[in-house]
Amino acid sequence: MKVEIVSPDKKLFESEADLVALPGITGEFAIANNHAPMISLLKAGKIRIKGNNLQVDEDNEDVFIREKDSLILPINGGAIEMKNNRLIILID
Repeated sequence: MKVEIVSPDKKLFESEADLVALPGITGEFAIANNHAPMISLLKAGKIRIKGNNLQVDEDNEDVFIREKDSLILPINGGAIEMKNNRLIILID
C-alpha cells in the first residue's frame, strides 16, 4: 500500500509499505495492504512502518528511528484515512 505522512509544515514520508501500526485513541491498531476503508484519530505515541526498502528523504531522516525492516515516528496525535490501498496520515 502507499503510505503518506504529512505534518502541518511538510510531507515527511511517501513510500510503499506492508504494514503500519498506529496509536489509535482507543488503542493501537495496524493497517495492512488492501485494508477496508476507514478514518481514525490518533493519540500521542509511535507510528511503526514495516516494509522492504523504505525510503526517507534526507531532509526528514532525523525524525525517524530505523529498526531492521521498520521506521518509527513519534507523534503527538493526528488522524488517518485509508482508502483504495492508500494510507494518508496527518500528524501534529
